[in-house]
This record gives sequence, C-alpha cells and structure tokens, in this order.
Amino acid sequence: MAKKTTGKSGAGKGSSGRGQRDLRVKVKTARGRKLSSTLWLERQLNDPYVKRAQAEGFRGRAAFKILEIDDKFRFLVPGARVVDLGCAPGGWLQVAVERVNALGEKKGKKIGTVLGVDLQEVEPVAGAEAHVLDFMEDDADLKVKDWLGGRADVVMSDMAAASSGHKQTDHLRIIALCETAAQFAFDVLDEGGTFVAKVLAGGAEGELQKLLKQKFTKVVNIKPPASRSDSSEKFVVATGFRGSVAGEDETEDRPESEG
Repeated sequence: MAKKTTGKSGAGKGSSGRGQRDLRVKVKTARGRKLSSTLWLERQLNDPYVKRAQAEGFRGRAAFKILEIDDKFRFLVPGARVVDLGCAPGGWLQVAVERVNALGEKKGKKIGTVLGVDLQEVEPVAGAEAHVLDFMEDDADLKVKDWLGGRADVVMSDMAAASSGHKQTDHLRIIALCETAAQFAFDVLDEGGTFVAKVLAGGAEGELQKLLKQKFTKVVNIKPPASRSDSSEKFVVATGFRGSVAGEDETEDRPESEG
C-alpha cells in the first residue's frame, strides 16, 4: 500500500511555495515482497520521467532518453528511415514516428519510415511497422532492407541482455550485444547514417569503440538526463557512416547531466 507524505512547510498562508516539499509516495513492504522490489516500486512511483511518460502517452520513461539524445544530434529528421532493434514496448518507435514525420502530419516535410523488430510481438504503434524477428539471423538484414524498401538512415537500440546479477558479467553481455547490433547496422545503414545503442560502463568498451571508429566519422558517448544517476548505462552515438570505407575517426566522451 502506498501513501503520500509531506513535511511542514513553514510558509504560512503565502502562495510562493518556498520551503514546501513535493508529495512523495512511500511504499510499505508487503508480505512476500522483497525489500528490493519495494524500493523499485517506490522509485517508479516517484520518478518524474515515469509520470511524464504517463501524462504524455509514452509507453515508458525510456522514450525520453532517445528524445534527449536526438535533441543533441538531430538524426531523427523528417524523411529518415529508422530501424529500432529490440523495439518493445514501443516508446522509441513513438518518438521516431513523430520526429521523422511517418504519419505525414507535418505538411511540406518529407515522410519518414519507422521499422521495429523484436523477439516478441509489440502492440501496434500508429505510423510504425513492427516485426517479430531475431536480428541475429543470417538473413535478417535482407528482410529489413526489403521491408524498408532500401537502406536505413538510423539504426538504434535500447536493448539490454538479461541481467545475471553480476555487474561485470552483465557489462560483457551488453557490450557483446551492442557489437552484434553494430555489425547488423553496417549491413543495413546507408552512407552518412547513424547508429545509437545502449551500453553499460565497465571497462570493456574499447573493442566496441575501435569497431565503430572504423566505420563512422564520429563516435560520442553520452548519458542523457533521463538515464538514472544510479545506473551505469550510457549510449554510444556513431554518426557519419562510411560504408565500406575505413579511416581515421574522432571519438570523444562527453559527460552529461545525470538528472
């Protein structure tokens, strides 16, 4: 059971609100529920991004991560062809549909295409096409290019491997997953394209960075404000896909507000 608590403000009857505390939901530990589950639930109930997602109709707080990343790098432009790997529950698809003008609601702007793939069925998102597909299959890239009617401008991924509870193991797993997603992106991206993927900080990113530097003109690591401060996740943003041309690239770590 949850209840809201607030402290004495000492502000009298004035309307300035200075000294007032925001109402915070406290969750009591129920019989049969672990403390960790109770703390997670309390964090969810008090997370401003969770509340914003509910208010703005997004399927999860993760939508704000791609919104904030795109606000900086502007790769989800009208007319862009976008592939979202591991697209469930669909929050990133929702953002992409609006920004690339997949529904044609921005008059005079190019109409983009948004394609999502996942191992599970995803509730339909207006303006997006979602398929049940393992992107690691040998012919997955051919299927995606056929569905798109050509190559992609953006390949993005918010995927994470199943947690083992061991930090270093989880780090290695998500780096391996990200490297596989990058290889897929190499097969489907058009020249000049962008690759965005979630990683976990942990020391094994060097090979991933080296791999991306061979194919993109710039590689940036970013932790958007919507990414929780107690999480080791960050996102790699690789822009300017060179296709089969290898060369020297620029890599930079850009610390961001953890919000």
